[in-house]
Amino acid sequence: MNPPLFSADFGFRGGALSFRDPVRVITCSDPRTLKDAFARCEEALGEGLYLAGFLSYEAGYAFERKFALSLRSRFPLLHFGCFATPQKIPETPPGAFEVRDLRLNVTREQYDSSIGRIRDAIASGDVYQITYCIKHHFDFTGDPRGLYRALGKRQPVPYPAYLSNPDFTILSLSPELFMRKEGTRMVTKPMKGTWWRGKGFWDDLRERWRFRHDEKNRAENVMIVDLLRNDLGRVGRGVHVPKLYEVTGYRTLFQMTSTVEARVEQDLPLWDLFQAIFPSGSVTGAPKIRAMEIIREIETEERHIYTGAIGYVTPKRDLYFNVPIRTILLRDGKGEMGVGGGIVWDSTAEGEWREGMLKSRFLTERFDTY
Repeated sequence: MNPPLFSADFGFRGGALSFRDPVRVITCSDPRTLKDAFARCEEALGEGLYLAGFLSYEAGYAFERKFALSLRSRFPLLHFGCFATPQKIPETPPGAFEVRDLRLNVTREQYDSSIGRIRDAIASGDVYQITYCIKHHFDFTGDPRGLYRALGKRQPVPYPAYLSNPDFTILSLSPELFMRKEGTRMVTKPMKGTWWRGKGFWDDLRERWRFRHDEKNRAENVMIVDLLRNDLGRVGRGVHVPKLYEVTGYRTLFQMTSTVEARVEQDLPLWDLFQAIFPSGSVTGAPKIRAMEIIREIETEERHIYTGAIGYVTPKRDLYFNVPIRTILLRDGKGEMGVGGGIVWDSTAEGEWREGMLKSRFLTERFDTY
């Protein structure tokens, strides 16, 4: 029997790779079999194969026994193709497409209520920060690659990916690196902090300076940096932070990242690595486990691929994954894209709503407005 069709294209900073015609596909939707799926991934690497694919956000619950027992998901928790070798991304002209009926999965009143519940949890000392997410939904017809190319041209990003099989297509226009491992060197770049661009050159410079020195955004960022330092310390040594509060400009906004590095064993098992640091603290909050509990209570639907991890692993066990934000899931003529932000004590519903709409603008300005 022919293996299931699955392809994965990566335009990650440092080179573009395409994976076609998998030897086999490893997929898992049952949390009870996730560890076995990782074991099969290890076997594929042992055979000299590449892995390319994703973990959905809900896989993070499957790593924790208290969550896994009650986790039910109809979307894959893990989905990796096993490939003999990467190729160059083929030149294929994009086709026509149509996006219709762009809408949110919450009302403004529901959103404000959720922000209030999160602030109550912070006030009670349960958490310091929660990354709260909502979704845009829409109807879709036509060529998914056409939409991918259009959005990528509208807002170029350093970690784009396009994954496709007969059941779903993933269009990731992500600006955030989750982790990159080369030999024993591990790098993560948590992104936390968003700011609007200025309307002219000098206004833009002023807004960049204001953003870099904004206490609220710095506080959000450093909380997640501390969380990532702790997570990496579970599997690595020599954890350090060479860069704090880096500001990067995109067409519609500024984003703040920091860099956390460590040394890990070159043959560190994938299960151990992902169990230690997945999902990224930048998409949960702190402390991570309690934040994930509250997220599960408040958010109205599964995140699926949004805020999971998309990337590839080489036979030498080097790996490269993004955090799939600004990422669209297409299936059965429907599309969804999550958007979220870190909520801290001095967050306001109005401010967070504006930030979420700013992050979505690369999609919503083209097809609709709110």
